[in-house]
Amino acid sequence: MPQPKVKLVVTGDDFGYCPKRNQGIVDCFQAGGISNVSLLVNASSAKEATELAKRHHIPIGLHANLSEGLPVSQGLKRGSTLLNKDGFFYGKMGFRKALQSGRVSMTEVELELRAQVRLFGDLMGHLPCHMDGHQHIHVLPEVCEVFAQVLSDCGISYTRVPVERGLHSCPWLSPVLRDFYMQVEKDALESIPVFRRHGIRWPDAYLGLTTMGHNMSVPNLRRAFSHALELDLGVSLSPPGGESKNRTNTTERPVLTAELMVHPGYPSHPQEGGCGEGPDDFSQSADRQQELTTLKDPALLAFYTQERVQLCAFRDL
Repeated sequence: MPQPKVKLVVTGDDFGYCPKRNQGIVDCFQAGGISNVSLLVNASSAKEATELAKRHHIPIGLHANLSEGLPVSQGLKRGSTLLNKDGFFYGKMGFRKALQSGRVSMTEVELELRAQVRLFGDLMGHLPCHMDGHQHIHVLPEVCEVFAQVLSDCGISYTRVPVERGLHSCPWLSPVLRDFYMQVEKDALESIPVFRRHGIRWPDAYLGLTTMGHNMSVPNLRRAFSHALELDLGVSLSPPGGESKNRTNTTERPVLTAELMVHPGYPSHPQEGGCGEGPDDFSQSADRQQELTTLKDPALLAFYTQERVQLCAFRDL
């Protein structure tokens, strides 16, 4: 390929969630549809996932989880501010409500995040080079401060900042989904100074909110890319040092770095998978396979070649 116009990390989230997810992610990687994965260390098939990553040489990072299933830290018992009365995390919206009401201990957040990093290291034999948050918990107020400190202390260079150009002009998003994504965007924008202060990096552009599940199609991905390619690398979203690293000279357009968040897989069996409470509806639906099929579509792979999009891992940025 000639000099790429875009260096794209396509990250398959929720690796380890269940055997069907693991198989779908491996199939997608081998077909050239993804280039990176993000592991849920508290998921039921996490150990199998790490073995698959080693066997197939799949670049892997940590999908830190504070919202679904059981904690990893032995220090979090019943009565923890992170857990409900049954000993599970509060859930995507439940965690946010607990945080807003001031009931979440940042000491316990740090304890759990560090425990998940250690477990990742035990499973893989090395620390992750990137770490993001399951259900975008890592950009939430207060949490992002702790998250950034853990990244810095552990020498983890990259995270995800989920601010997607074109989000505000997507008529296919339901009002509930749109409202949630707008809040994710607001939180992500407010987390940028925190990550900057700790020297954490992230790609120039992010894609993936507008193309999740049944909303993923080749036309929608092409649309998302068209918005990303309009990005001015001199704007404030660029990570620390990003502009100088990417520019080879002042007369050429710099290589854009981007991350596409995806969730490929095959539908989970009803009683198999999850993080301690069984698989959720999204995991059992056809949405995961829709993503898998789209990511392997020859038309999408041809688009990458046409637009000089080079798939890579975070370690390649």
